[in-house]
Amino acid sequence: MDADFWHRKWTDNEIAFHEGEANTLLVEYFPHLSVPDGGRVFLPLCGKTRDIAWLLSQGYRVAGAELSETAVRQLFDELDVEPEISTAGDLSHCRADGIDIFVGDIFQLSRAMLGPVDTVYDRAALVALPRSMRAGYTSHLVDITDRAPQLLITFEYDQELMDGPPFSIHDTEVRQHYRDHYQLTRLEQRKVPGGLKGKCAAQESAWLLVP
Repeated sequence: MDADFWHRKWTDNEIAFHEGEANTLLVEYFPHLSVPDGGRVFLPLCGKTRDIAWLLSQGYRVAGAELSETAVRQLFDELDVEPEISTAGDLSHCRADGIDIFVGDIFQLSRAMLGPVDTVYDRAALVALPRSMRAGYTSHLVDITDRAPQLLITFEYDQELMDGPPFSIHDTEVRQHYRDHYQLTRLEQRKVPGGLKGKCAAQESAWLLVP
């Protein structure tokens, strides 16, 4: 899977993965992270998720990384905010009050560019990547966030019944990627109503990762 895949998805508006409201697992379990008032939350591969609007409404600051310029433009349009745009290395940096989005390849985002974050919310990044990219991604995420606590959302289903993304990620793989850096707790595992994309039965899990 390459960058062109995601650019085509956004250009063709094939964004069934986009939720119109804040994710219910985020709303329910974000308090477990004990983020301070006004704390900064990093969302890798954030798209234009409504989770950002929810986090801002709760008084948190948001940082995100997203490959698609189209997605970021739509995000700020839906927030009714005009961002300031500058260059950060090979990335574009779109900034407004309480929000920083870095546009481009997340692997080009450094810890210095990102700045300090209090927590990570990964609903759409790990599950979006094929197996060959996940180890590199998780290692990079741990590095640029300085092992910040994390709320991670994953899916489990029969991968032979449907191609990803989102990809099926078993609990053993989650532990393989993160056990050297975090204590892992699965907060909840539940059935996806109607199946994943309406195609196959699936379970959705919320994980708490604490250094």
